[in-house]
Amino acid sequence: MVARKNETGSTPVRRLVSLNTYDCLWIYVLRILLDAPVHAYALRKMIEKRFGFEPGMVSAYKVLYLLEQDGYVTSKEQGRVTNYGITPAGKKVLLDARKFYEKQAGILK
Repeated sequence: MVARKNETGSTPVRRLVSLNTYDCLWIYVLRILLDAPVHAYALRKMIEKRFGFEPGMVSAYKVLYLLEQDGYVTSKEQGRVTNYGITPAGKKVLLDARKFYEKQAGILK
């Protein structure tokens, strides 16, 4: 569950939400790209709609840049727009992250 912008909670929970959303933006980026290639602006809006938080413009571009540098994302210019897609390595690291979260959720039950 991702806390929405207007939800409140204890300080530890707000910190947990921040650490698992804004600070782990790469997971959400890869999950969106798993469905289809998109450009950075659309990606931000898709993250907000699907996961309930909107990353900053600079954050989204920085994460995309770093993911591309690490081989998890590819970019392709189409006119004035650059679309980003997930690579097989990106799919693998996303699966690894999902397994980690599932394991942690099981431990906390």
